[in-house]
Amino acid sequence: MTWHSLTDWWWPYLFILLAGWLPTDIWRYLGVLIGGRVREDSDALIAVRAVATALVAGVIAQLILYPSGALAESSVFLRIGAAAVGFLAYLRLGRHVIVSVIAAEIALIIGLFLNF
Repeated sequence: MTWHSLTDWWWPYLFILLAGWLPTDIWRYLGVLIGGRVREDSDALIAVRAVATALVAGVIAQLILYPSGALAESSVFLRIGAAAVGFLAYLRLGRHVIVSVIAAEIALIIGLFLNF
C-alpha cells in the first residue's frame, strides 16, 4: 500500500488528523490539565523546562552549523557572530527576546551585505 494507492478524497484529511494533529494535541491537552496543578518549583516542571530549553538550543545550533537555503551561502563565522550579537543584545538591553532576535537579524543582514 502506498500513498498514491489511496484515491479517496478524504484520505489526506484523515491522514493529517491521525498522524499530525491527534498525537500532538493529546499532549497539549494533558499539559493544560496537569500544568495547572503542578507547582512552578517542582522537579517535574524543572525537568520539562530543561528539555524544552535543550530542544530550542539544538534547533538553533542546527540552524547555525548546518543551515539550508540562502543562509548556507554565508560563512559560519557570520552566523556565529550574529548569534553572539543577539545574545549580547539580550543580556545588555533588558532581556527581551524580540530585541535580541532583531539585533541578530540586523547583524546577519549587514554581514551578508558586506560579504563577510
